[in-house]
Amino acid sequence: MGKVVVLDHPLIKHKLTFIRDKNTGSKEFRELVKEVSMLMAYEVTRDLSLEEIEIETPLTKMKAEVISGKKLGLVPILRAGLGMVDGMLNLLPAARVGHVGLYRDPKTLKPVEYYCKLPNDIGDRELIVLDPMLATGGSATAAIEFLKERGSNSMKLVCLIAAPEGIEVVQKAHPEVDIYVASIDERLNENAYIVPGLGDAGDRLFGTK
Repeated sequence: MGKVVVLDHPLIKHKLTFIRDKNTGSKEFRELVKEVSMLMAYEVTRDLSLEEIEIETPLTKMKAEVISGKKLGLVPILRAGLGMVDGMLNLLPAARVGHVGLYRDPKTLKPVEYYCKLPNDIGDRELIVLDPMLATGGSATAAIEFLKERGSNSMKLVCLIAAPEGIEVVQKAHPEVDIYVASIDERLNENAYIVPGLGDAGDRLFGTK
């Protein structure tokens, strides 16, 4: 079973408080999501492999470590996932960025893919799937499945806030995928919103209703 990691760093908790606040406007909301995403990138990449190389400082030669192994890819789930991309790229500027767009069929209530654009070498990359909210788990589960169908064999899911129900759904469908969150909230309400949550992340990011 993949692990569930709650990132409880004081800076993340502090910024998440203002992300949740209904009085936080879109501009500040976007900036805070970007900052928290950057902080989360530290933990998400903790297990990257290293290799030793030789360099020369102004004083002497030495052996030092650099990142080796798999290349990285960021895949935001449209549209709210876009808000997390820039923060991640601040620390991972060499990562390629793909996009997956989903909507929920009003009759079947199942996620339907309407857009997918990915790096050509997706099978050679460790993918970090981005979505601020893990509510029912339907969109994340479907996105991960679509990525597997296109050749990905290594993924992590990164969300700001998750409901226990969403985590359970993703783990059941994709037990090998690690999930990183800044908070696990209480529950889903009758409208499938996370409680206490932060509202609709996409609307708050882009100033829409």
